[in-house]
Amino acid sequence: MRRSGRFKRMAAAALLAAAAIGLGACGSDSTSDPAPPPADPDAPVSGTLRTFTYSDTASDAILAPFRKANPDLDLKTATFDSVQEGSAKIAGGFEADVVQACSDEYQPLLTRNLLRPIDPDGIEAWDDLEFRDNEGVQAADGLVNFVPIAAGPQGIIYNTEQVDDPPTSWADLFDPAYSGQVSIDGGTWLTPLAEAALASGISDPMSMSDDQVEAAKQYLLDHRDQFRSFAESDADKFNLFKSGEIVIADGGRGSAAQLQAAGQPVEWVAPEEGALAWVCGLGITADAQNIDAAYKLINYFVSPRAQAMIAQAGFTVVNPAALKLLPKDLRATADPSSLTDVIAEVQPDNYRTWTRAWQEVKAGG
Repeated sequence: MRRSGRFKRMAAAALLAAAAIGLGACGSDSTSDPAPPPADPDAPVSGTLRTFTYSDTASDAILAPFRKANPDLDLKTATFDSVQEGSAKIAGGFEADVVQACSDEYQPLLTRNLLRPIDPDGIEAWDDLEFRDNEGVQAADGLVNFVPIAAGPQGIIYNTEQVDDPPTSWADLFDPAYSGQVSIDGGTWLTPLAEAALASGISDPMSMSDDQVEAAKQYLLDHRDQFRSFAESDADKFNLFKSGEIVIADGGRGSAAQLQAAGQPVEWVAPEEGALAWVCGLGITADAQNIDAAYKLINYFVSPRAQAMIAQAGFTVVNPAALKLLPKDLRATADPSSLTDVIAEVQPDNYRTWTRAWQEVKAGG
């Protein structure tokens, strides 16, 4: 993140909480030391490298250049719909060397001691990366839980042929005019509760008290019939738009770009209360077997070439060096400085209250 402090809304108390989490994340002696960077970062890698990420991170388009540059490496990819799901599978024995983590949902990986710290000296572009100081990215001792590879704003996506008046507020997701034709994110507990809070007039959802979380939960329950579904993944939401079952939803600017590329008449807007914003990246697992290849892959993802491809998918880059590789019409939204005046999604101190509230919402009250 920028040293000026934008895209970071973390008070001293939250910073202390993050430090406590980081110290608790060290786990057993076998994972407390950082994963050693390769002695020669340019040396070829071989063997097998297993990744466990969101589906867009494992797309053939973005991984093809890496595979071509590393012909002796057997890259095996697997995907999940949420970091919580991925954490549970790794804890249950699923093998992975590299796992995706996000600043708003890294806790399951830390509490289960599933991450091995990364040495920033092993990341060639580390000093140039935006959001590298974000909560969750760095542990209390200055080592790195995960390396950011992409960011993006969360706002509202709407069908321009079905919605007459473009939405301007998070409250528009709860407009009775769209009853039964709305979808919101159901793959994580933080986003829907934060959106409900903003829609109901709470201006700083990441700092909600337990009582405010309860109010946001009740707001969702009171409007339960508003939603066609709580979408578990972007793919679910895309299918709902394509089938005409929904006309408005929460979502990222990148998701809107993918729908537009598929011929869907949608637009993305930032609500007047402020768009939410996320940062996601790649970490090395505690039981990683091919650490040299893991560093090689992470360095590839933050390279200007890979970052340019991430931007073309509609996301915000973390390495500004990629901007010069982009056509002019993409530079504004890909530029990290575009994430100004957003509400950064970070893990709240009282996250357990949030998770319990979301479980009640999904259960119907």
